[in-house]
Amino acid sequence: MFKSQALPEFLASIDTNKCIRCKRCIQNCGWSVYSWGGDRVQIDTQKCVRCLRCYHYCPVEAIEIKENDTRYRANANWSFYNIRNLKRQAETGGIPLTGMGCDLPYPILFDNLLLDACQVTNPSIDPLREPMELRTFLGKKPAKLTIKKDANGKPKLKTKLTPQIELAAPFIFSPMSFGSISLNAQKILAMTAKERGILMNTGEGGLHEDLYPYRTNVMVQVASGRFGVNPQYLNAGVAVEIKIGQGAKPGIGGHLPGEKIPLEVAKTRMIPTGTDALSPAPQHDIYSIEDLRQLIYALKEATEYKKPISVKIATVHNVAAIASGIVRAGADIVYLDGFRGGTGAAPAIIRDHMGIPIEHALAAVDDRLREEGIRNEASIVAAGGIRSAGDAAKAIALGADAVAIGTAALITMGCTVCGKCYTGNCSWGITTQRPELTARLDPEVYGERLSNLIRAWEHELMEILGALGVNAVESLRGSRERLRGIGLDSQMLDILGVKPAGR
Repeated sequence: MFKSQALPEFLASIDTNKCIRCKRCIQNCGWSVYSWGGDRVQIDTQKCVRCLRCYHYCPVEAIEIKENDTRYRANANWSFYNIRNLKRQAETGGIPLTGMGCDLPYPILFDNLLLDACQVTNPSIDPLREPMELRTFLGKKPAKLTIKKDANGKPKLKTKLTPQIELAAPFIFSPMSFGSISLNAQKILAMTAKERGILMNTGEGGLHEDLYPYRTNVMVQVASGRFGVNPQYLNAGVAVEIKIGQGAKPGIGGHLPGEKIPLEVAKTRMIPTGTDALSPAPQHDIYSIEDLRQLIYALKEATEYKKPISVKIATVHNVAAIASGIVRAGADIVYLDGFRGGTGAAPAIIRDHMGIPIEHALAAVDDRLREEGIRNEASIVAAGGIRSAGDAAKAIALGADAVAIGTAALITMGCTVCGKCYTGNCSWGITTQRPELTARLDPEVYGERLSNLIRAWEHELMEILGALGVNAVESLRGSRERLRGIGLDSQMLDILGVKPAGR
């Protein structure tokens, strides 16, 4: 029998003295790591991904899952993961796949940025006793406003405003399609978005009929596969997004395996059950900014000019010029997805080595649009590695109007970032379509948890604003003078447009 030379990454073990043979580990594991043999639980440790579902549901804490200490000889150049992937590729001839965002130890610039605080001459504001405005409007803003008086002499806005999306706080949920995540996971996002007055994005999988009641808090997406796209879908939400690229896999398309296409997913995506859902790398009607402009205005026509049009791009080295072209093509929102952005499935080689961080891209795009005098022409949404309200505040100070939350939202549902989303075996019921697993994800229970997270981030953001001495999040947008860099060289500080700490 062939035995793989690629050593397992994790080792699962059970303390037989504690184990009460309840078999909950067998019931809860979506990876078939555990089975019953004779009078005890048997373990196939090669299958373990350390999702920790078994650990959480073991009533006597008999399970331990740790990193495999039987590693290859230590080598600073040839890591365990390098050697293991080489052996797997030699055995299979395949491309290693992964989920979630890049986990390599690249610098996280948010961790090298500090927020300013006010003192005597610019007194702080108590967010518990003073009003704080987190409300954010996404969409094209006029360069100036014209006011006229009505018959009674009262001022009235003469300037006609383009469609705007009102957010109660500057947060939206990242695009995660039905198929890549379960319907219950999407329901949690939609329910929370409606409760907190923010948005969820459908991703490229269409909009399930159960989510239509939440349409006032939904942004629909048009991607290269055009799954589920029709006039009813385009008018189902408050905005339409054209997906050009994704931070975790810039320059390539998508692949949802047939195993994750049961009847409900197939019906929503308008494809046959059990067939692979393949998204081409490009949208075949977009090969220039002029082509993109045609699609933007085709979608505006289809929605009767009542909905903002967003364009989502991966952050790459020339992102500022690309964003400028997108704004000039008529987009109302530019969604920037950094290279730490999550995904359901991507080749590891692409996820880990292509694209640039959101911090660089955000500063470059904000600078470029300001220099060209068109910053008001579109809102900017920053995504790809937003882990906390602190990250959100720093992204807004770098130039974002709002931030998108993806992985952080999934973690509230039980996700442990094991990176195996593409297999469809998620034991927590999040990135799977297996009914016995998706039933574990209770929308009411986890919707409350996600709502708690957003509420907590809102409070934290208000605390930050109060410490900065401002009472509206709009006052923080693009205010890079309120940021200071620590541990960054002069070139990096120059790119970010931030002064060093102590200056």
